[in-house]
Amino acid sequence: MSRVLIVTADVLRPQMAGPAMRAWHMASHLARENEVWLLTTSPYCELAGEGFEVAAASPEAIDEAARWSEVMVLQGYVTHHNPWLLERDGVTVFDVYDPLHLETLALTQGIPQPVRDAHVQLSIETLNRQLERADFLICATERQRDLFMGQLCALGRANPLTYDEDPTLRRLIDVVPFGLPDKDPVHSRPALRGVVPGIEADDDVIVWAGGVYDWFDPLTLVRAVARLAERRPTVRLFFMGMRHPNPDVPEMRMAGKTRALAEELGVSGKNVFFNEGWVAYDDRENFLTEADVGVTAHFDSAETRYSFRTRCLDYLWAALPVVTTRGDAFAALVEGEGLGFAVPPEDPGALEEALARLLEDKELAESCRTKAAQARELYRWSVALEPLAAFCRRPRRAPDLLAGGFAVRRPEPAGTVGEPSSTPAGTVGEPSSTPAAPGGEEGHRDEVAGAGQAPPSAEEPPAEPPARPGGPPRPRTVVELARYHYKQGGLGQVADRVAQKAYRMALGRDKGPRAKP
Repeated sequence: MSRVLIVTADVLRPQMAGPAMRAWHMASHLARENEVWLLTTSPYCELAGEGFEVAAASPEAIDEAARWSEVMVLQGYVTHHNPWLLERDGVTVFDVYDPLHLETLALTQGIPQPVRDAHVQLSIETLNRQLERADFLICATERQRDLFMGQLCALGRANPLTYDEDPTLRRLIDVVPFGLPDKDPVHSRPALRGVVPGIEADDDVIVWAGGVYDWFDPLTLVRAVARLAERRPTVRLFFMGMRHPNPDVPEMRMAGKTRALAEELGVSGKNVFFNEGWVAYDDRENFLTEADVGVTAHFDSAETRYSFRTRCLDYLWAALPVVTTRGDAFAALVEGEGLGFAVPPEDPGALEEALARLLEDKELAESCRTKAAQARELYRWSVALEPLAAFCRRPRRAPDLLAGGFAVRRPEPAGTVGEPSSTPAGTVGEPSSTPAAPGGEEGHRDEVAGAGQAPPSAEEPPAEPPARPGGPPRPRTVVELARYHYKQGGLGQVADRVAQKAYRMALGRDKGPRAKP
């Protein structure tokens, strides 16, 4: 049994988004074998755990919990807002199922370039520091694993020590997909048919289970449904959530565009319906089990290719036929397992035809339902979380980090010959000075609109040549650190680093783990 601390930046409320759902199920599953604390850095915590502790936590409370824990599992921008977590010597797992850098590229389109550059740089730096520090990493798909493997190789984490421990490197990074409850959904109350004005018992109901974010393409879907309604007037499309469950997150631009298009085409309130809130997590099964088809649509992008559409997995849970856009791992699953149709991006005609076939061909739809019920067994949380559960049974430091890190020789940029070396890859140096991060995962969306923040500082100077076998890399001296931070941000940055160091010393972080928080 291990003492496991899980920290998310997402809200823990009856209405939860993907990161909170994932953290919640991690805590619930790991609590079967471990003592578990689940903390949110958000002020919104309205749930009580069964078999594990749940709380909203200040940085000081997270510090206490970190000292108590034997294993930390961290998500998103938690380490940016609490950079001292990267300096902790204990076993640390990072959940990188949400590729922050690609999501940020999609999220920040259309905002002023200096602000966009700052946020993209921040997401890259945040991920790099996590990958450098991780004793173990979990992602959601094999595609994601390949993406992060390349990043780990560039950072020097694929090295003789990690390779010799496990040539597959699965002891460094493994796949933990988003999961589904071990119990099948149960319809306990009417939710759509006869409840939502305009949706009747015999209508053809299509549901969009997740949020309406800017990297999705609900506009093509609304156009497809408007066309389909001309030949099948009973078609009804229901968006299950237009507002993010975090009340501090403003509405996304795509949500407004979607409503406006539905009004323009004359289908709003007739064939297209919007839940202006967010369906409670424990109530979603009542909506899903009343639907005929589950749908999602997105654009052709790098964000799409490496994403994992968490709420779409609920379609398998409810054994729904699926229509989706090609390009992501979920679309490959739909096509490969015969769960429905995957259509080209931004093609309303193809989307209309796929929806029509599943609504009109009852035998085809039933075949998709049967195959979805079979496929969902692979995504039960008890199955999906096993790599993390196995790690927590025998937690250990990554061999290269335990040895002090593995330095990677990088070419010296022009004009830096003779300058002090930075901390080698695989070790953790002083945190860089960056603007306030977005709130974290699905909860950070529209904070990027806060223009006026200075771009983050550049990466630290190149690393030293590799240390001799068995010897730890040379840490930078206080003078070298002061010189580096003076070059990066002047006396203000030097003073900021001194204050951070004094704060850590005041908290006594060198005294080792304390009692349970």
